[in-house]
Amino acid sequence: MNVEIWTHCRVATLTANASVAYGLVDNAALVVQGDRVAWVGPQSELPAEWLSRCTRGHDAGGALITPGLIDCHTHLVYGGDRALEFEQRLNGASYEDIARAGGGIASTVRATRAASAAQLEAQSLARLWALIAEGVTTLEIKSGYGLALEHERKLLRVARALSRDLPVDVCTTFLGAHAVPPEFAGRTDDYLDEVLRMLPVLQSEGLVDAVDAFCERIAFTPAQTRRVFEAARALGLPVKLHAEQLSDSGGAQLAAEFGALSCDHLEWLSPEGAAAMARAGSVAVLLPGAFYFLRETRLPPVALLREHGVPMAVSTDCNPGSSPCTSLLLMLNMACTLMRLTPEEALAGATRHAAQALGLTDRGTLAPGQRADFVLWGLDHPAQLAYAMGANPRLQTVFKGRPE
Repeated sequence: MNVEIWTHCRVATLTANASVAYGLVDNAALVVQGDRVAWVGPQSELPAEWLSRCTRGHDAGGALITPGLIDCHTHLVYGGDRALEFEQRLNGASYEDIARAGGGIASTVRATRAASAAQLEAQSLARLWALIAEGVTTLEIKSGYGLALEHERKLLRVARALSRDLPVDVCTTFLGAHAVPPEFAGRTDDYLDEVLRMLPVLQSEGLVDAVDAFCERIAFTPAQTRRVFEAARALGLPVKLHAEQLSDSGGAQLAAEFGALSCDHLEWLSPEGAAAMARAGSVAVLLPGAFYFLRETRLPPVALLREHGVPMAVSTDCNPGSSPCTSLLLMLNMACTLMRLTPEEALAGATRHAAQALGLTDRGTLAPGQRADFVLWGLDHPAQLAYAMGANPRLQTVFKGRPE
């Protein structure tokens, strides 16, 4: 098995409970055996055994190395755009006004249903390449813009196909309970029956890694969401939830009851919800792009999450209606400037905690046994990743031990 060694670098390991900020190792060496990290530490302490077994050496030239970035909440596959709705909001319409008038998610559903799989893949590849160019090596893609079996299947198949031959992993999440499609208008429970029929079919076809729902006054009630979660649990699938974005519905407590991987958005999260998430080990996924784009004024309760020790992830929420963004680096900056995370919290949120939000234990940090997904940056310190708006200092990505 090949052994490759990266030297003359600074490595931000992002390991939990590190004795120094970011788990930063100066004058470091990083050993990769096959697709795994085998050793990381000060170059002066590099064991002779690894030097003797080295099949290829890499001089990093003083670069900063971090784990590969992880975008743990996206709706990357969709048709059309919603620029006109953006204009409507600037003219005074609210997100809820537009949704109730047949716009919002419903307009993207129409465009996505009308698009072929080839068209969706071509459009989505451009968005995916933008994320890869910024060092993203794993991302989640949700369905939820098909809202009928044939279209949810189409969307999830495209999501699966996107990572083919690309240096990125895609995790898929079934979000059939995203909105009620027009053919079920006024019959939410009937549509939920349809969602519960879709789920086992799509799961049997290998298209579903997790199940999500939108628990909100313009979407599904906690009681309806419970039905989705019970069906997911019966199939052995983990759950996550769009929770407390527009109001406090108690969604976080419900999700925690089912051991949810994450609760996402959370602007209206209550102390009871935060305590429930802490007990369940659920990750809080913060989405500063949506907060910014919708011009929200209520911040997620970051201090409350810190108080309860709830891990915080940061993601793009890439979608056409509330966060048409393909820059996870920009989200690091927004998480700091808008939500008052520290740069270390923000970077952990796009690596270690993002992996946790996807139920992945083999990535997000750089330590022996972890998958060798990492990025070389032309930077001196990891705080710089959250500092410069619009900058992309990526030099190279290594994916599964392979330099790209």
